[in-house]
Parts: sequence; structure tokens; C-alpha cells
Amino acid sequence: MENRFNLIDEPWIPVADHGRVSLKQIFSNSEYRSLGGNPVQKIALLKLLLAIAQAAATPKNETEWKELGAKGLADRCLAYLAKWHDRFYLYGDKPFMQMPAIRAARVQPYGAVLPEVSTGNTTVLSQVQVQRVLDDGGKALLLLTQMGFALSGKKTDNSVVLTPDYTGKRNDKGKPSTGKPGPSVGHMGLLHNFLIGKDIQQTLWLNLFTVQQLGQMNLYSEGVGCAPWEWMPEGEDCDQARRLKSSLMGRLLPVSRFCLIAEDGLHYSEGIAHASYKEGMVDPSMAVNYSGKEPKALWVDPEKRPWRELTALLGFFEQSDVQGFQSWQVRSGLDRACHSVEAFAIWSAGLRVSSNAGEQYASGSDDFVESQVWLNSEILGGIWFSQLKHEMDTLNDLAKNLFGRVQAYFKAQTVDGGKIAPRATQLFWQLCERDFQDLVDQCAQAEEAALQRRNLRRRFASYIHQAYDTFCPRDTARQLDAWASCRPNNSKYLKQEA
Repeated sequence: MENRFNLIDEPWIPVADHGRVSLKQIFSNSEYRSLGGNPVQKIALLKLLLAIAQAAATPKNETEWKELGAKGLADRCLAYLAKWHDRFYLYGDKPFMQMPAIRAARVQPYGAVLPEVSTGNTTVLSQVQVQRVLDDGGKALLLLTQMGFALSGKKTDNSVVLTPDYTGKRNDKGKPSTGKPGPSVGHMGLLHNFLIGKDIQQTLWLNLFTVQQLGQMNLYSEGVGCAPWEWMPEGEDCDQARRLKSSLMGRLLPVSRFCLIAEDGLHYSEGIAHASYKEGMVDPSMAVNYSGKEPKALWVDPEKRPWRELTALLGFFEQSDVQGFQSWQVRSGLDRACHSVEAFAIWSAGLRVSSNAGEQYASGSDDFVESQVWLNSEILGGIWFSQLKHEMDTLNDLAKNLFGRVQAYFKAQTVDGGKIAPRATQLFWQLCERDFQDLVDQCAQAEEAALQRRNLRRRFASYIHQAYDTFCPRDTARQLDAWASCRPNNSKYLKQEA
């Protein structure tokens, strides 16, 4: 197949307010505010751009990082892309992030590897789930998401093994095993966190790791490593595959699936099997708590939006040593961001999945989630964090009280309210979300900020009553009696020092 559709020159990357753009445009134009697509596509694209940035210009230390700047990083990336232009063709003798040797694997239709698309005998509930014809840009984006976010299951043709004597794609009986989940999705869907700047170029600069930081992390024995497009692995356990397992590049672009684009789908097989967070290896964007007996990761939870995890991600503000949840992407970049830009955001996103007998899928309440919270560099610090944590703790207490009051309302009428109480608290948090950014901005010590927090408390208290009234009707005398006796009392919350 001829060399065509070069990702450097052709538009394929979705960008908010601009449509599709090329890699060259991303690093040439600073007006692009943010990436487009669903949350998983955004994460995969951001990881690709960061991999290009790390390959083009990994600074030695913070001084070199600051001297580089967002514009300097973009220029270095453009020079790098020009040097490696021939490795970014989607088709040809060296197709981007693909394995021509895997052509013996059976072809899967594109929709079969997309969690939001219904294939086979799965019921189609909406147009979103219908399989569509993909153009070259869509195929490139799908290919990229498979590198780290592939779901486990029988869709991988593991009968094809490229590394001689490799047994990782066989089960105990010696037969082809089901494919393992990509390291970026894990068992239930890992939550990923990044710093976001005023534009894409600044975002890449804020998230760029230095050699010094990688040494302090002590995670990747190979350091930055070699980008896969420069040197693609030859098999599941070849020398380059082992290097990717121990390098930053291997977590940005894990190559967990060996793919080759065909006319009507993908030749599709399991690729490199990376270590999990329980084995001490993580993506820098993941958040993991190693303080207990068992490591705990922050998972995607559609019923608990990522903004509610902000205090968990920033817990190091009040910690003297490494404990609690740690996201290297956030922890390593937060201090530098405070000293380099006036404002930045923490963006958290991912996909929740279910699994059964080794097969992963999105069903029921599983969904994509994302939240973005902007932080003002001037007010960040231990005092600000303590105030924010206090406010979030009191909101959690409100939600728990609402849950108990709704249950009490239905118990008074000898009705089981076990399924309705969670819906009431979920509505409360949905209402709070619209005001959370304002709460973050008003956690400074200024007197005016304290006044604004008191106003916000009155608003949050009204949300409790709104959620309660929505799920606890008072149409009959019996309902009215239960409604009045069980209605939440927020006076203590309103009287507390805000």
C-alpha cells in the first residue's frame, strides 16, 4: 500500500471551535484552545502530543523547562516532526503505530472495538450506538485509542504470536487467551488527570516532564524511552517491547494492541502486556494511593463526577510525606504552573466499564465522564486547600443527611426508599456542580470571599430542599405529615463559620 495520509499534514485531530486540524497545525497555531472528541479520545490525543513533545524536547531540569517555554516547545516539536515525517503515514510500508506482521490475525469491524458502538446481537438504543463508516481521520483516531484504551475480551485474535515462545497470549490449557484490558483503562476504567493551560501548546508545556522529575518519580528505569514510531516493536516481548514497558513512552503510547488497518476493519491482536498499578507501574496521569496494604486507584464513577475528587488529588498540600492519592502529572506540574501562569485547570476524565468473564463492555450506568476546574495561582496554598476541604466535607455531610431523610420519609409510609435516596443525593450533587467553580474561587482568606461563601452555603442548602421535594411528594395528608417531619434541617450548616 502506498504511503498516504500523513498525520503531520492531513487534518484529523478534533479541536474545539475549529474542526479537524493536523499535527503541524497544532504546533504552529497557538489559538487552539482545547482538543475535541469524547473524553477517551481527548486523553489518547493528549498522550500522543505529549509523547511527541517528550521525544522532541525533554528538558533536563526546571530551569531548562522554563527557558524552553510553550512557544519554544512548539518550535522544537515542528522540527522533530519534519525529521520524522516518513513515520507518520497512516498507510504504507511503515504505517503509523501499526504492525504489518499481524496481518494473519482476523479482521474486526471498526465498531467492534469502540465501546459506544453496538455490534453483533447487542441492542441499538440510540443513533450514537450505530456503526458508521470511518474516513482516514476517524481510523487514525480509533487506532490511537486502541493503544492504551482497548477493552479486554475475545475480539483479539491471540492465535497470532510474533515473539517466538511467548506464552502471554495463551491460557493454562495452551489455547489463545482473551485479550487483557489496555493499561490506561484497567479493570473498571481509570481516571486520568492533566493540567490544562489557556491553549493546547501551553497545556503540553505544563505537562512536560523533565529528566530530573522522572528520576525523582523512580518509576521508569528506561527514562523517557524511544518513541514507538521511531522504533516499533517486532513482537510482544522483543527488546523494544521490554523497553516500552519500563519507559515513559510506554505509558503514553503503550501499544497494548497490535493492529493493521484493512479495507473493512482492523487486523487485531493483543500487543505488549504492561504491568498494572498493583505491580508498581502507572501512567503519570493516573491517581493511586499506596499508603494502605493494597494499592488503590481512582476509578471513573459516573455517579460521582471527577470534580468531587479534587481534594483527593490535591491532598499533598497538607501531607508531609507521600501518602493518599498521588497523580504524578498533577503533583509534578502544580508548583511550576503556580509560578509560571496566572491560572490553569485540572482536567479529569475517563470511561467507566463493566466486565464479565474477562469481557469488558460499557452498559447500564457506564459512561464517559470529564470535569475541568480552574485554579487561580495567586490563592493556591495550604490555607486555600484547608478551606476547600472543609467546604467539601460539609457538603458531603449534607448529602449523607439528605440520603437519611429521604429514607426516613419513605419508612414513615412503610415504603422502601432504598433506590430513591441515592437518586436524590445524585440530583443534589448535579445541582452543586454548577456552583463548584465559584466555590473554588472563593476559598481565599479575604473578607469578601467569606461573604461569597456564606451566599454559596445558602444556595447549597436550597439544593438540599429542592432534591428532597423532588423525590418526596406531599400530595396527600399522610405524605404531607411524613414530608414535614423528615424534611432536612440545614440550620447547623448555615450557622457554621464559612
